[in-house]
Amino acid sequence: MDFRLLEYFLAVCEELHFTKAAAKLGISQPTLSQQIRLLEERIGTPLFRRIGKRNYLTEAGQTLKEHALNIFHELEQAQTEINELKGMARGKLTIGCSGNHLLTETLISFHRKIPGISISVLELATEETKKGLLDNKLDLGVVFLPLDDDQLVSMELYTEELCLAVSGTHPLAGKKSVMMKELAEEPLVLFPEKFLVRRMIDVYSKEAGLRMEPIMELSTMDSILQLVRLNVGGTILPRTYLNLMQHADVQIIPIVNPVPQKKVGIVYRKQKFMNASVAAFIRELTHTYNPSKSVDEESNS
Repeated sequence: MDFRLLEYFLAVCEELHFTKAAAKLGISQPTLSQQIRLLEERIGTPLFRRIGKRNYLTEAGQTLKEHALNIFHELEQAQTEINELKGMARGKLTIGCSGNHLLTETLISFHRKIPGISISVLELATEETKKGLLDNKLDLGVVFLPLDDDQLVSMELYTEELCLAVSGTHPLAGKKSVMMKELAEEPLVLFPEKFLVRRMIDVYSKEAGLRMEPIMELSTMDSILQLVRLNVGGTILPRTYLNLMQHADVQIIPIVNPVPQKKVGIVYRKQKFMNASVAAFIRELTHTYNPSKSVDEESNS
């Protein structure tokens, strides 16, 4: 089968709109429609069904989509392995991360050692990173664990603790610690519910017999901390981020009885060929959080 037809087919699958898919491919809409009809003739069945103004995949179309994605993934993997055999390092890494602060130190040290590899870090919710890995759009993820999926491998890095952050003029500023139940009536700025940090907060607050009702929900830690500095409200964020972004006008207060915490780790797709650059980044990241462990592993290799 002509791979070009499969490329056209996948473009329509992604957009579910022939005009948008044609523009993305750089061809005319009639040409694209003709090529899809040709593919359907070769397959022997319709691949799309139009209902109203929307296009939908037929059952046959969904089956072909899954196999076509696998075909192109395998071709990419073959090219990567061939490049490795030639001694060529892959030039780009794409990483999904639950917080860019988790990678700052590793990014600096890795770039100093291997400056020729460009790295794109996307700050994503854990489920978004999982989807990116399964769709082969990410090489690596650094997320809160567990992330259960038979197609993914997880490697624990360290245990993250959540802490309260308030401005220096906040009534709780200066306290050595707070209990979760003390925060029930406090105005809080938190992540939306799709973020795992927020789900952690909700689980621990439920165990304390209360429900957090934030006054605002924002999707980045930087924007949340900005409102804390302006004393709009307090927040609950990972200690590693708060320590990294320390400000004189922000107080970090441990939460106790119990301490809300979660394991952080590396995840990657099980059946994806791990090229030298991905393996090198994993070693560097492991060394950042567990220096003695990575040394031991290297000495045993």
